[in-house]
Amino acid sequence: MTVAETSITAIVERLARLHPKLIDLSLDRMFRALSRLGDPHLALPPVIHVAGTNGKGSTSAFARAFLEASGRSVHVYTSPHLVRFNERYRLAAPGGGRLVDDATLAEVLLEVERVNAGEAITQFEITTIAGLVMFARHPADAVILEVGMGGRFDATNVVPRPAVSVITPVSMDHADYLGDTIPKIAAEKAGILKRGRPAVIARQTPEAMAVIEAAAAATRSRLLVSGLDWFARSEHGRFVYQDEEGLIDAPPPRLAGVHQFENGGTAIAAVRTAGFALDAAAIERGLQTVSWPARLQRLTGRVAQALPAGADVWLDGGHNPGGGEVLAEAIRTLNARQPRPLVMIAGMISTKDPRGFLDHFRALSPVLLAVPFGYPAALPASTLADAARAAEIDATACSSFDEALAAVGKRADPVPPRVLITGSLYLAGEVLAKDGWEPA
Repeated sequence: MTVAETSITAIVERLARLHPKLIDLSLDRMFRALSRLGDPHLALPPVIHVAGTNGKGSTSAFARAFLEASGRSVHVYTSPHLVRFNERYRLAAPGGGRLVDDATLAEVLLEVERVNAGEAITQFEITTIAGLVMFARHPADAVILEVGMGGRFDATNVVPRPAVSVITPVSMDHADYLGDTIPKIAAEKAGILKRGRPAVIARQTPEAMAVIEAAAAATRSRLLVSGLDWFARSEHGRFVYQDEEGLIDAPPPRLAGVHQFENGGTAIAAVRTAGFALDAAAIERGLQTVSWPARLQRLTGRVAQALPAGADVWLDGGHNPGGGEVLAEAIRTLNARQPRPLVMIAGMISTKDPRGFLDHFRALSPVLLAVPFGYPAALPASTLADAARAAEIDATACSSFDEALAAVGKRADPVPPRVLITGSLYLAGEVLAKDGWEPA
C-alpha cells in the first residue's frame, strides 16, 4: 500500500468520525460545504444522474462505454468501491477515463476536510463533494453521477439541471431508510427528477411507475420510458434496440445476463436524451468494451484455481429481492446451455432480506454455503444458513470463505459444479482481492 493510499484510508476514517451516523438523509450539509468550495456542482459538464435499486452501476458503466466509444471524455462517480477507495472516481482522459491517482485524491480529500472545519458531515457526503470538486476542475464532455442510496436526499442530488435523470428498476432495498413499500421507495428515487429536465425510465412495476409518473407531472419532466419510447431486448442472442432514431441490431453485450440488455438500452436512451449523438458503430463498440466488476463476473484467478478443475465460477454482488430475481434468471440461462450442479457461496449484511433474495433460487436446487466476511454488519453465517433452509435450500454455515472453497472441493459431483459467489458487494470486494483482481 502506498503512502498516499494510506493517507486516503486515514482521511476517510477521520471523516467517518465527523458524524455519528453512517447515513443521515439531508442536503443541508452538502450545500454549506459546496458553497465554501465555490459551488463546484454548478460548474460541471453535462450530468447524467442515475438512480434505481438494481442496475444503476451497470447502466452507468454502459453509458460511459458508449460515450467513450463515440469519442467523448467522461467523469464517473460510483459507489461502493470493491477493493480500493479510488474506484469511486474515474477522471476523463485521452483514450478513456482512468481511476483517480492516490496523490490527487488525497490532496482533494484533505482540502475538503480543511474547508469543512470539523463540522458534522457524513463520510459519503464529503467523498461526494471531493468528486464534484475534481470533476469541476478537470475538463470533460460529460459526468455520470450514480446515486448512493435513494435519490431525494442523496448527496449526489445537488445538481440543479442535469442533462438527464435516469431511474433503473426499483425494488425493495434499504427499507429502514427509504420506506417499506415499493411506492415509498419509488418516491425517493423519483426525487432526482428536476423541473423541466428529461428523465429516462427503465422497466418498472406498475406501482413504481405510477409514482414516477406523478413526480414527473409535478416537476414537468418529460419521461422516456422503456417499452413505450424505446425498446431493448434479446433476439436470438443479439442485442436489439429501437427508438425514434431507428433500430440497432448488434452482438450481445460483454456483460453477462439477459438483464444487461435492458441496462444497455437504458444507457443508450440516457446518452441520446442528454444530447449526445450515438451511431450504431459506437453502440457496438460500447457493448463490447463495457466493464463492470462483480456483476455476473466470471472468475479465473486464484479463487477459481482453488476449486475443482473445470468449475464454472461466477461472482455477483446482488443482495436484494430484485437482484436475486435477475441473477437466478441468468443462472437458468447458463444451465439451459450447459447444465451443472449449482453451489452458492453467500454472505449478506444484516440490513438485507436474505429470504427475499434466496427465494428466487429455490427452483435451481442449489447447495448454499454461508460465509462470514469483514463488513461490521455482516450477517452471521448460521443466520444466513437458517434463512436459506427456510427458503427450502440445502445450506451449511462455514467459518470462513476458505472453508467454503474447501467444501466445494470435497464434493463428488458428476460434472464440475457451477459456483456462484453472491449476496453482498462487500463480500465481492474481498473475493476479488483474494482472486488477484486489480481495479483499472
